[in-house]
Amino acid sequence: MIVTCQLMMVLDASVLVTAIPEIGRTLHLSTAALTWVQNAYILAFGGFLLIGARAGDILGRRKTFSVGITLFSVASMLAGMAPSATLLLVARAMQGIAAAIATPSALALLSVSFSEARERSKAIAVYSAVAGAGGSVGLIVGGLLTDLISWRAGMFLNVPIGIALLLMVPRYMQETESKSGRLDIMGAMTSVIGMTALAFGFVEAASAGWGTPEVWGSLALGSISLAAFVWIEARVKEPITPLRLFASRTRSGAYLGRLLLLCGNYPIFFFVPQFLQNVLHFNSLEAGLAIMPFTVIQFGMMYAMPSLVTRFGNAKVLIIGLLIAITGTSWLSMLSADSSYFTHLFLPLIVMGCGAGMIFQPFTTLGLSDVEAKDAGAASGLVNVAHQTGASLGLAVLIAVFEAVNRQAVPSTTSFTHAISVSIMGSAVFLTASLLAVLILLLPADRAQRTAAAALRKVS
Repeated sequence: MIVTCQLMMVLDASVLVTAIPEIGRTLHLSTAALTWVQNAYILAFGGFLLIGARAGDILGRRKTFSVGITLFSVASMLAGMAPSATLLLVARAMQGIAAAIATPSALALLSVSFSEARERSKAIAVYSAVAGAGGSVGLIVGGLLTDLISWRAGMFLNVPIGIALLLMVPRYMQETESKSGRLDIMGAMTSVIGMTALAFGFVEAASAGWGTPEVWGSLALGSISLAAFVWIEARVKEPITPLRLFASRTRSGAYLGRLLLLCGNYPIFFFVPQFLQNVLHFNSLEAGLAIMPFTVIQFGMMYAMPSLVTRFGNAKVLIIGLLIAITGTSWLSMLSADSSYFTHLFLPLIVMGCGAGMIFQPFTTLGLSDVEAKDAGAASGLVNVAHQTGASLGLAVLIAVFEAVNRQAVPSTTSFTHAISVSIMGSAVFLTASLLAVLILLLPADRAQRTAAAALRKVS
């Protein structure tokens, strides 16, 4: 049930990607404006995750989970019926808030339901595979529904799934003990305003250029709001993000590495469908199916991950996975107007899927490592915050890169493809930054833990 919840949330972030051109035509949205179909969801999701996690601790995780799934189902119905772009974006933001309420409770329940190390590793492997590959599955489902029915069907699909989850909750999910406490509303609002303002600044730069007051004003507001968020969390009695979670070098490295990974990984699945449909002239379904090699390989790696982590450790598996992902992404960035699907997309996607399949589980495990029970909800919230924040900021930044490159020439298939190529190379840069975070923060911590464990075995 926890995995089904995660799949529904991740699918919703990507199910409309292959339908983006059709949504633009139906609701008369520009390319830059279309990014908000994605960012309205993932920014609200990432921004409210921390308060959603805290609400689960205070009110009880089963109750919070049920409220989130109910709101998500209602918002999905409204998104499917939206007659205008404004109402669609409002409904997408509502979906994001609902996902932020439900998801932390699901992950926190997973972390406390599997106490034995190997079983917990297997459970996190399944959860991580869904978190990592669910977006690609959404591309396929979204393409199929768009071609056969309408892009709106992707939204309506969530309703029966939500109803099924609500019926399962009383039978399969036990309520956790509620705790006294207060919700850190100011902390939540400053984090949401900060991330939204930063994303808006980059997206606005893509359409209006970097010289406008709106761009620099938004970036300044975002920076000030995030600084205020840290100041508040350091002083408030019951913060939504206890800063003690960052005292661990391992957890801090996992959060930063995951954020940078998603900055690079998520935008690829915005740009590749555009290339497939606008350059190779695939329809929505064909574009979704064309990305399926990535999904199949990534899911397949799930079965090898427990043994790989047991043998080599999380940090080494991360390094190898990131190196493979960087190689595949760099290969994919060599797209041109004359590119063929098999050589320039199919093979790089296979390599990328192999690398991605090795990355998400270790980042999830390390992000939850040595967390006290009282901080389980906040730690799980931070794992998802890094995931969603990285996706939204990465998309905003690389959309700005795409528009800057594309506007330098007369619009054509060649200039469009070149802009996508440069943007995907930007994804490789973000992945390289994630690798550096692992090498600087996680690898030394992993070596220290292994040395300490070896010394303890000798003593005993």
